Amino acid sequence: MPLTVAAVKAARPQEKAYRLADEKGMYLEVTPTGGRYWRLKYRFAGKEKLLALGVFPDVSLADAREARDEARKLLTKGIDPSEAKKAAKRAAVVSAANSFEAIALEWFARNKPKWTAGYADKIDRRLRRDVFPVIGPRPISQVTAQELLAMLRKIEARGVYETAHRARQDCGHIFRYAIATGRAERDVAADVQGALHPIVTTHHPSITVPEKIGALMRAIEGYDGAFVTKCALLLAPLVFVRPGELRTAEWSEIDLAAAEWRIPASKMKMRTPHIVPLAPQAVAILRELQPLTGSGRYVFPGVRGRDRPMSENTINAALRRLGYAADEMTGHGFRSMASTLLNEQGFNRDWIERQLAHAERNSVRAAYNYAEHLPERRIMMNAWATYLDGLALM
Repeated sequence: MPLTVAAVKAARPQEKAYRLADEKGMYLEVTPTGGRYWRLKYRFAGKEKLLALGVFPDVSLADAREARDEARKLLTKGIDPSEAKKAAKRAAVVSAANSFEAIALEWFARNKPKWTAGYADKIDRRLRRDVFPVIGPRPISQVTAQELLAMLRKIEARGVYETAHRARQDCGHIFRYAIATGRAERDVAADVQGALHPIVTTHHPSITVPEKIGALMRAIEGYDGAFVTKCALLLAPLVFVRPGELRTAEWSEIDLAAAEWRIPASKMKMRTPHIVPLAPQAVAILRELQPLTGSGRYVFPGVRGRDRPMSENTINAALRRLGYAADEMTGHGFRSMASTLLNEQGFNRDWIERQLAHAERNSVRAAYNYAEHLPERRIMMNAWATYLDGLALM
């Protein structure tokens, strides 16, 4: 007589395990500890075998019977359901190991050592926030261009077109890594390149009118927020490095006696070392800050602890506090400010470009020429600091 749901629910443990028969070889095994396990007894190649169908109540009576019937269909085709189940488990393991997420994390781990911490963090956040939730579990060889485009369109829907393009680039690197390691055959990211909204190129807002620069310098001098932030604001126009390079500056990189800041290649966008001559005004700012943060790693530590650098939003937030809107001035704008004015003042363009650490067309040459024009750049940086002082007094 077939089992009923009421009979299954009423089954209670006894001193020894016992069975409640259903039909077609299926039964419920009740253990002394209260476990209720669905089993199917069948014969294959002349041998009696058992197949686990699940545990009640996670697997209902109806579900167990459906699994039983599927197993019996395999038997009619000459397939051992136990072996089929094992094969499915192995396939699932292989699929998980070859999922987009698994391969992406493998690619990320292999490349992270050659990236700056900030660059690696941006890629990690893009993948975990936008990519993995959509296509992460999929076997990478089965991800289609349509799936990838749907994921990228979700990013575009937030209005961040550049992020969508960068996510596509990340995915392209991951697909090509999978191809090289024999786990994919095509880079479907290449198929969707032309389907994305174009990036509207914008320049970092900057102040380049001398009178307004003078007003900015006076405003920074009067900044009444955190002293560490004020020092960063004061130093930014004097060194005009990228905001990420400024906020992650370490005392070990700075030689105040030599008036020099040597930024290692690992922190630079172009992956070559960079030397920043420090004008007397810059040295004075750092000497004033040194008693406060000099015992730690970072010149500008974050508010949450000295073991972490200042937040990437701190400088821009400080500028907003001074009354400068996002379309007027940014931390990156100090670079445009220096570039524009130094060129207008007739300084050698090569000196300016080298001090801005712009891309060198010949990467080998760049690796050896990071000290190029250094004496001339020292003169230029000192003159620039003096010029800014003069504007502040206007």
